[in-house]
Amino acid sequence: MMFSISNKQINPFGVIVSKEISDTVKSWKFIILVALVLLTCLGSLYAALSDFSAAIKGGRGDDNFFFLKLYTHSNGTVPSFLVFVSFLGPLLGISMGFDSINTEQNKGTLSRLLAQPIYRDYILNAKFIASLSILSALFIGLSLLVLGFGLIFIGIPPTADELLRIFVYSIINIIYVGFWLNLSILFSVKFRQSATSALAGISVWLFFTVFYGMIVNIIAQGIAPARFISEYQMVNFERFVQNLMRFNPGQLFNDVTTTLLQPSVRSLGPLTTEQTIGAIPNPLPLGQSLLLVWPQVFALISGTLLFFAIAYTLFMRREIRSR
Repeated sequence: MMFSISNKQINPFGVIVSKEISDTVKSWKFIILVALVLLTCLGSLYAALSDFSAAIKGGRGDDNFFFLKLYTHSNGTVPSFLVFVSFLGPLLGISMGFDSINTEQNKGTLSRLLAQPIYRDYILNAKFIASLSILSALFIGLSLLVLGFGLIFIGIPPTADELLRIFVYSIINIIYVGFWLNLSILFSVKFRQSATSALAGISVWLFFTVFYGMIVNIIAQGIAPARFISEYQMVNFERFVQNLMRFNPGQLFNDVTTTLLQPSVRSLGPLTTEQTIGAIPNPLPLGQSLLLVWPQVFALISGTLLFFAIAYTLFMRREIRSR
């Protein structure tokens, strides 16, 4: 990435962001990823629409939210749209950021870029803003694509509550992908080789996706009492295990999206019999659903900001020499 800034009236940050977006959109890596995401999205949408009558008769208490079922329902042959996004989202974030800094440095263009009259932090900030803008447009477009096909198939417009839930769901997708994007940018700043940073990001994703649940189950089996003496002891133990699982960013994302797209979900943890007495099995309004999952959303945002702060500190202190 090379350009010169001869006119002082031009905003260097905007130039870098525009250049990054242009280079990314034209790259084969991005084209392949978009094709993969579109194929999986269309496959999950077809699986939901082919068995949509069964989804309407699910009887979970949210039968009037037809459009939300397009994101959560599947006929069993292909996972739902919600599952696909939770699986492919981290890979998209990692793929967009693992070579953002180290590739520039290995090519020798980073030192030449810093020789221009621009601030060093513009580079890192522009890399993040450009990648997040592309991913935001992609996920919002996918949500609108599902919504459009659903409108054609169902024939009735979505309610205001459904539109708001779909919009908030898209925002949560962007936050979740931004979490993995910042992690991959951190590895790109830390490691000089792109292959090393990519392997580190994928290793972290595999650990939380495959192995973390196994480790938590082993810990739970090791500390579980031989017999629960009361209902409260069993509920407290289940809450402890669930809190351990919430160190997994994927679990936080699943909690949030499940609550948003399934209004019948009224609790994310085990409840005692006393707590369920008198509860009316009606769907929660959007405000109550957000109150239920705000700790998970805050944790994802905090992790995203933490990774960005570490990457920012390392990049600002790094000595970059020309080749």
